[in-house]
Formats: sequence, C-alpha cells, structure tokens
Amino acid sequence: MDMAMLVAIGLLTGATTVLFGFGGGFVAVPVVVWADTALGTDAIRVATATSALVMLVNAAFATAVTPRRVLLALRGSGTLLPLLAAGACAGAYAARFAPAALARWAFVLYVAVTVLDLLLRPGFLRTRTRPGTDRPARADHRRPLPTTAGAPIGALAAFLGVGGSVMTVPAMRRAGHPMSVATALANPLTLAIALPAATVSLAGSPLPVAASHVDLVGLVDPWAAGALLLGALPVIAVLRRRPPHIPDRVHAWAYVGLLTVVALAMAVPDLAPTVGGV
Repeated sequence: MDMAMLVAIGLLTGATTVLFGFGGGFVAVPVVVWADTALGTDAIRVATATSALVMLVNAAFATAVTPRRVLLALRGSGTLLPLLAAGACAGAYAARFAPAALARWAFVLYVAVTVLDLLLRPGFLRTRTRPGTDRPARADHRRPLPTTAGAPIGALAAFLGVGGSVMTVPAMRRAGHPMSVATALANPLTLAIALPAATVSLAGSPLPVAASHVDLVGLVDPWAAGALLLGALPVIAVLRRRPPHIPDRVHAWAYVGLLTVVALAMAVPDLAPTVGGV
C-alpha cells in the first residue's frame, strides 16, 4: 500500500473522527495491518500501536475545535477520565504480549457484538421523543458512563487499538443526545484513552524480529501514522468548521453500517487491495 493511498484513507479517518467520534482507530487498525503485511503476525500489534498515535492526534485536534457549549455536557466526568487513562495503560501493555490471532479476533468480536447491540436494543437507532411530538427528548446530562466502567473500557479500547467510542457514543445516544453531539463528546473521552496508549506504544521495545523494510518507533509505524494524519487533520478542520447536516436517523444507521464494514474487513483481510509496499 503506497503513501498516496494511506493519505487518501487518512481523509476517511478524519471524516470518521468528526462524524462518528471514532478518532480514526476503527479505520486505522485494518489499514495498517494491510500496509504492514511484511511483519506477518506482528502486523496487528503494530496496527494497534499506530492506531493509538493516530487517535491521539485526531482526537486532540477534534476536541480543540469542538464548541465549548458541546463539551460542557461532560461535566461531572472528572473521575471517569483518569480511570479511562489507567485502563488504557494496562490494555496497551497487554497488547504487546497477546497472541496476534487473539488481538485480531477480539477486534472482530468486539465490533460484531456492538453492531448486534445497536440493532437489537432500543435507544440507538431511534432516540426517545417527547410525548406527542417527533422532537428528541431532552438529553440527560449525567456522565455518559458509570465511573466504575472507566478502567475496563480504557483497557479494552487500548488493547484493540480503538478509542472506546463504540461504548461511549451509544451510551450518550441512549441518554438522549443527538448523534452530532454524542459523536463530538466521544473525542475527549478517546483522548483520555489514546494518550497513555500511545505513550506505552512509543516506548515499547522493538519487535524481536525486524526482517522487513518497516521502520518502527517502539511499536509504532511512523510513516503510516504520518500519512494517515496528513489526510485526516485538514478534513477534521473543515468538517468542524462547516459540519454537514445529516438527518439524525440516517447518521445513526451510517454509524452501524461503518462498524459492519470494518468488522468484515478485519475478518476477511484478503479482501484488502494489494498495492505495492509502503
């Protein structure tokens, strides 16, 4: 996969950061696995580590350009954020030693279970409405997640190289927030996970076998991360400045659809295009 294609895919990670709150992780993991196939079974470890760095930068930038009035909905989450970070440290460290097959199929299972939950359990595809109207019910401004869930979510998200938005976005959606707000609030929560995960990944020992042309910093592929960010950051800036007007229900279905595509991409990696080498 050449650098131009990685930059082009970076455009998609930027769009998913703004539109779905992913921070780019769900796109970055399968893409880096494909880009670094020369690493063999170690490609998934490099992908999750590189994804953490991409998410860190994307989520930080997206949070910085999010209106303050939107971020105020996270009031009361002060204890949740450090617990997310603590869990992320443990998850990123565990990912360095987990069998590659476990990491890959855990990623697929995580996304598949989430898709089923969104489809079968009420509250995501159709938000609560005010009695006698079609307008959404007023959002519940309590914490989007119980504090005790912070460490487990941070650990799982960092282990898989994702930002935890697949848990936080549905929670805020079911609390009554429209998709545009729920996805925006996912970015600061992703930031709390990505910062320690990226730090652990950058400080990690290089892979024991470096029999490929992939140059790593710790466990991070800096060239893949740089190309993805080169495409993502301008898109985040544009979409935050001029957000698209997407009907809420269409936005929710698009979220489910994207998760389904990502799960299939990781479950059947041979579907990925083969375009030269990085």
